[in-house]
Amino acid sequence: MYDLRTNLCVVTLVTLYFKVSLFMSQDSSTLREEGNNHFKAGDVQQALSCYTKALKISDCQSESAVLYRNRAACYLKLEDHTKAEADATKALDVDQGDVKARFRRAQALQKLGRLDQAFTDAQKCAQLEPKNKAFQDLLRQLGAQIQQKVAQLSSTDSRVQQMFKLLLDSSAPISDRQKAAQNLVVLSREDAGAEQIFRNDGVKLLQNLLDSQQEDLILSALRTLVGLCTGHQSRTMAIVNEVGMDRLCGVMGSAASTVSLSACHLIQVMFEALTEGMKKEIRGKDEAILPEPSRELRSMLRHLIDMLPASSVSGAGRDSAINLLVKQVPRKSLKNPDNSLTLWVIDQGLKKILEVAGTVPEVKGGPLLTDNTPMSCSVLLNKLYDDLKSDKERENFNKLCEEYVHSDMESKLRAIQTVSVLLQGPSDVGNRTLELSGIMDAVISLCAAENITHQQVAVEALIHAAGKAKRASFITANGVALLKDLYKKSENDRIRVRALVGLCKLGSAGGTDFSMKQFAEGSTLKLAKQCRKWLCNEALPLTSRRWAIEGLAYLTLDADVKEDLVEDKKALQAMFELSEDKTVLYAVGSTLVNCTNSYDVEKPDPQMVELAKYAKQHVPEEHPKDARSFVEKRVVKLLEAGVVSALVCMVKQESPALTEACRECIARVILALVERQEDRGLVVAQGGGKALLPLVSESTDRGKIKAAQALAKITITSNPEIAFPGERVYEVVRPLVSLLALDCTMLQNFEALMALTNLAGISERLRQKIIKEKAVPKIEGYMFEEHDMVRAAATECMCNLALSTEVQKCYLATDSDRLKLLVLYSGEDDERLRKAASGTLAMLTGEMPELCTRIPDTTSHWLEIFQALLLGESQDLRHRGAVIVMNLMQADKSLAEKLMESEALEILSVLAKGDDPKQASIQKAAQRCLDLATEYGLIRSNEDGVNGKTM
Repeated sequence: MYDLRTNLCVVTLVTLYFKVSLFMSQDSSTLREEGNNHFKAGDVQQALSCYTKALKISDCQSESAVLYRNRAACYLKLEDHTKAEADATKALDVDQGDVKARFRRAQALQKLGRLDQAFTDAQKCAQLEPKNKAFQDLLRQLGAQIQQKVAQLSSTDSRVQQMFKLLLDSSAPISDRQKAAQNLVVLSREDAGAEQIFRNDGVKLLQNLLDSQQEDLILSALRTLVGLCTGHQSRTMAIVNEVGMDRLCGVMGSAASTVSLSACHLIQVMFEALTEGMKKEIRGKDEAILPEPSRELRSMLRHLIDMLPASSVSGAGRDSAINLLVKQVPRKSLKNPDNSLTLWVIDQGLKKILEVAGTVPEVKGGPLLTDNTPMSCSVLLNKLYDDLKSDKERENFNKLCEEYVHSDMESKLRAIQTVSVLLQGPSDVGNRTLELSGIMDAVISLCAAENITHQQVAVEALIHAAGKAKRASFITANGVALLKDLYKKSENDRIRVRALVGLCKLGSAGGTDFSMKQFAEGSTLKLAKQCRKWLCNEALPLTSRRWAIEGLAYLTLDADVKEDLVEDKKALQAMFELSEDKTVLYAVGSTLVNCTNSYDVEKPDPQMVELAKYAKQHVPEEHPKDARSFVEKRVVKLLEAGVVSALVCMVKQESPALTEACRECIARVILALVERQEDRGLVVAQGGGKALLPLVSESTDRGKIKAAQALAKITITSNPEIAFPGERVYEVVRPLVSLLALDCTMLQNFEALMALTNLAGISERLRQKIIKEKAVPKIEGYMFEEHDMVRAAATECMCNLALSTEVQKCYLATDSDRLKLLVLYSGEDDERLRKAASGTLAMLTGEMPELCTRIPDTTSHWLEIFQALLLGESQDLRHRGAVIVMNLMQADKSLAEKLMESEALEILSVLAKGDDPKQASIQKAAQRCLDLATEYGLIRSNEDGVNGKTM
């Protein structure tokens, strides 16, 4: 019995296997036929889908080859030539004699620029079918293109050789050699030119130019190398190894700022070419043999780290090295789990970074610094610290910093300077080092020193140390008297202005809380007045004037100070001019945030406030001059003073000082400036809209939301094509869609929907962009929102999106209530919602008559809803109702019968008789309904023109 059952099971399984195989074979053949029919009908996407599904279930090699060949034709139509070439190759792997597959591969290779390979395939096709006109035409095209390319390469080669000859001729006039170098730069920007320069051993010539002492030739060599490296991994790796990072870093360390910046740009391009090359999918033998570039990347980073403390490097070169480390080392996204590069840099270079951070420029013997270097060090240290993933990694970072500061305590000056930089960067690390034994005592004692440099370093440390409330209270108790003495008695302007800023920061420790005053009444106003005086005094050095802005950044938390500052047009102009300086970007941004009240303030619950008062707890108080009316007036005065132009210039700054926090400040200020509708045109005209685009991608999470909301406000009331000309308008879509999130406020959701509605009404390309960003499901979700205005805005947005065929098809699905929702919303009390829903219905029923027959199934009240639209007080509602009824009657005679049996006939008769020219569109639609009813024989026309029902 056991053996018999086993045998029966085996027979059954074998039979089932053959049945399934037969079914799958038939199914893949059916799918192929469906795909062929779709392709003939012009529906390439559907054909592609059928062929792909068939390939997944096909187990026959010859059939798969045909499917690959057919799918290649689809990819050619869709202009995806890489995939077309790949599929045609797969077909040819099975049958080398498949002339159709070979022809399609030749077409794909032609578009991909691989002309020699395309010519070989086309030649083979012509040999197999000599009389085929399409093959002969392609062969002629390719022959002409190859000849043109050869001529172009020949011409380029001769030009390259001519430039080389001039540059190598030392007897040639210097002007001719400079022109030749500039021509090389132009040639290197073309693929053919770059390749010819590289193949003709041009890199050695460029090395000779780099070693020359002529700045123009060095710049031309650097710019030519940029052309050779841009987007080309193999050439970049060869150039890095041939030229050498020692030489490149030496050029970047040059005292000539233009040369240093050009070298920095070249190294940045090299980093990008190598990192992008690692991400690309390797195809083809030539690319497959390329070595892994990670070794070159680490070597380049090591050279940059070694540059930091080198005495031979210029200040500008050192800043460039720090800037490159900021851009290349930390992860671009925290979702990437690999932060090994950051850990490697901390292990290899943290002490060298701290050595630069602890350098006091006035003390001889240290590396050369610029005014920007300490801030750049802070940014780099902060980036490295933020990129750490665990408490263990952060503790190691803290320990290394503390060990370095402790080892520098013999030179108290360097130790305090290092702590100062850390307080500006990773402030948690800075506060820990500040608590090391002896640091605060050293700061206080150096403040009283006679040496001006010692006083300056100590006062700056005090200013940065007053960042936290507990630290501020400690310094208020122990350091205020000292700072006042320094401010009043010092004869050195550098010390006085820093002491002033220290007092400003301590005076603002209470923040925006009107009840928390650190100093006597009127003291902050006096301090602010002195800051404005220093700021406007052009006779003072720039460093002193910059510190005056720092003071205002703290003092403008007081509304009285804000009012005084916006009234002082001269001070505002001076601040905007100084905003071009990289070191004051955050201070200017913070000052403007305070003046516009664009910081986040949580309004306390009134009941909780009363309970706190009853319990005698402290309750923060808002300054009377922080009321909305005062803020609006301040915004107007800032606009008149030219704040938008200043903000646009700040966004364009290429500096580590333009941190994410700084970008957030700028985004907040622009949002405050576009709060009033009447101010938006001015903001757009001065470039504010364009300045927002980089802020939605490069800022803090909160800053991105603020920038996106500002974009939404502009898009709602301005013509987007004017506010964001050209391709920029498409960049607006993604940030607007990002506002359709639960963690955004209802106002932000509403404004995003309004802005998307505006964009969706402009063009099909914009609608496709919105759809591609997966906004449709989110917008549909907001159509169910309880808030009337949000629900109406979402429906309006859907109305405009429904102009797209892709969205229209969603309403054909029978497994959703989309259509029912529109019909029900057409009968709501909210007029705005009714207009949006009925407008969508009018458009959908006109474009897709098959929807009309499904409307009676959505709700039993559909007739009442449409009659109510026809009787609506609004002309827009009556027009929409008439168009919907006309579409229903045109689509189905039975629907026309139901409508004519209802009160709709009388309503349409009245609407058709009107003589108001403003209602001509309604009359026309109503008359068309009556004409259709007459054609169907549902009503008859009397001699006097009055319609009546047939009996």
